[in-house]
Amino acid sequence: MMQEKIGFYDQIARNKRNSFILILAIFLVFLLIGYIVGKIAGPGYFFIVMIISIIFSLIYILIGYYKSDKIAIASVNAKPASPHEYKQYHNIIEGLCIASGLPKPRLYIMESEQINAFASGRNPENAVICFTTGALRKLDKHEIEGVVAHELSHIANYDIRFMTLTAILVGMVAIISEIFLRSMWLSSRDDNGKANIILLIIGVILALLAPLVVQLVSLAISRKREFMADASAVKFTRYPSGLISALKKIKNDKPMREHQISQAVAPLFISDPFKRIYGLFQTHPPIDERIRVLESM
Repeated sequence: MMQEKIGFYDQIARNKRNSFILILAIFLVFLLIGYIVGKIAGPGYFFIVMIISIIFSLIYILIGYYKSDKIAIASVNAKPASPHEYKQYHNIIEGLCIASGLPKPRLYIMESEQINAFASGRNPENAVICFTTGALRKLDKHEIEGVVAHELSHIANYDIRFMTLTAILVGMVAIISEIFLRSMWLSSRDDNGKANIILLIIGVILALLAPLVVQLVSLAISRKREFMADASAVKFTRYPSGLISALKKIKNDKPMREHQISQAVAPLFISDPFKRIYGLFQTHPPIDERIRVLESM
């Protein structure tokens, strides 16, 4: 049975649409929990909670957003890639940047036998790409091109900016839920009306579940962005075989030791460096599924 062909433009459009729907779902959960808190505690209380959550979320996220490239590079102890020592690495990226119209990102390497790579930075002008030494040694030219194209796609699609927005919404939901639950313990209100009690129970359940739900949605968005980067990589290179071959080698590679890098940086890599299988809690889609989609293009 022949596999149905999927155009990379269709794949990109589909994943953009799905990502938008998922982030809208996070926003709706945020509005719902805000509505419940407002009904239980009053609009004045909700306004105060909203201001506090926005301030804390923005401070935390914006620091990470504007320093994302430096934080990511420092956390994996990466070093600048010398143009003389890593000439092919530079040449491949320069060629793809010219073809795609993107500025050349700063290039780094990190010491690791595992085949992996990541991109970071708030926009194309402040982007970095980092390859492991294992990737540069074990992948051939076409495979490196496929991986580079994938990482350039994250930069071109402004994925760091998009995921920052997602993180802000997730953080705000978590903070509002935490403040609401703590206030319930400290509250001395005597409202015993049946409607108020039912509303309070709904509010507590929602406050407990909302952070988990939005985190799961956030992870689903992350997986969609990986599919979109794969499809965009095909648009850059015009052939999927290099990335497919690289993903097959990554699949058969050994997992990275957990003390080598921070868990927080793991979602940035082209595949989960720890090779965890957590179902809905995965930051990346299964490699077999990514290969199947690429082979259908």
